[in-house]
Amino acid sequence: MLEENIKDLADKLYASVLDNRRYLHANPELSFLEYETSAFVKHKLDELNIPWKTMANTGVVGLLQGDLPSSAVVALRADMDALPITEANTVPYISKHKGIMHACGHDAHTASLLGVAGILQSIKSTFGGIVKLIFQPGEEKLPGGASLMIKEGVLNNPAPMVILGQHVMPGLECGKVGICRGKFMASMDEISVTVRGKGGHGAQPHLNIDPVVIASHIIIALQQIVSRFAHPKNPTVLSFGKVIADGAINVIPDTVHMEGTFRAMDEIWRTEAHIKMKKMAEGIAESMGGSCDFQIRKGYPFLINEEQLSDKVAEFAAAYLGKENVVDQEIWMAAEDFSYYSQTADSCFYLLGVANREKGIGSSLHNPTFNIDEDALKISTGLMAYLALKLLGN
Repeated sequence: MLEENIKDLADKLYASVLDNRRYLHANPELSFLEYETSAFVKHKLDELNIPWKTMANTGVVGLLQGDLPSSAVVALRADMDALPITEANTVPYISKHKGIMHACGHDAHTASLLGVAGILQSIKSTFGGIVKLIFQPGEEKLPGGASLMIKEGVLNNPAPMVILGQHVMPGLECGKVGICRGKFMASMDEISVTVRGKGGHGAQPHLNIDPVVIASHIIIALQQIVSRFAHPKNPTVLSFGKVIADGAINVIPDTVHMEGTFRAMDEIWRTEAHIKMKKMAEGIAESMGGSCDFQIRKGYPFLINEEQLSDKVAEFAAAYLGKENVVDQEIWMAAEDFSYYSQTADSCFYLLGVANREKGIGSSLHNPTFNIDEDALKISTGLMAYLALKLLGN
């Protein structure tokens, strides 16, 4: 059976996938600076005799051609960048680069796709079609490496019928995958607000225009965008995580600076909300005697899993892993630049379980102690290779 053959190959390649993951984990690079990672991927593709080309400066795209006649094309995507986080794990492969860490699992994504390439290249005489291997830079930083690679034609020549991506998920136990049909992940916008008033002595507020009070009113009032303007069936999140009022216990500052994020799952509503937020904030500041500079940096769109494709992926995953290990995934208000692919081509982005409570592995993404149960690397390689073959019609 195809399932058993792929599982055997995934087991045989596990040691090399594990080594690759640990090397990448120990040598992380920030978004759009993945030069050594890119060189590593190219070297591994050369070893497999898979032709590649560079895109978006540090991105790599390989083309794996089956020997049997077929015009089918499937694309598989992995991201390569790390985060500006200092690792707190005590593992032999801890990050060698202080202040940089693979805290979002992109090392596992890249190592897994290299493993998929190894599996498929070893059996290319048994299938037809092309598998496009996309190793993408800059997922963690706007404008997103996916958008740059699409502009440079990554989805052309040849154009894939479908594109798949996977993401490690510490909320799922190792051995399981999660699939959400339809809208899955949120759009993401960065908000920067500067409130200006007139500073002075804290004991003489009547002589000042207090930007701290104005900013406080703005933060509270803007929550009405979510609670009173967003449709209850339209998931929306507005959060401010940074507020700087650089005064003192008795000093009212001239300005307050705030930064936050806005997330939604509808592009029309997203645009309407931008207008409402800006108008509301500026109106509050003006009514209280101050002013407000409200800037929105538009980020990734929402991510949508094409439903018929997602049904197929769930069906194939159940055949490979067992139905009990394929779970329905709820929407996730995190953002991912895989969304750019999903807005352009039929796509499915699924979650790979990497938690193991018995081993003490379960820290959240973007956490200094994030790690994975490395047994998941067998599933991440074997399942994606199997999905590619099934979607190619083999």
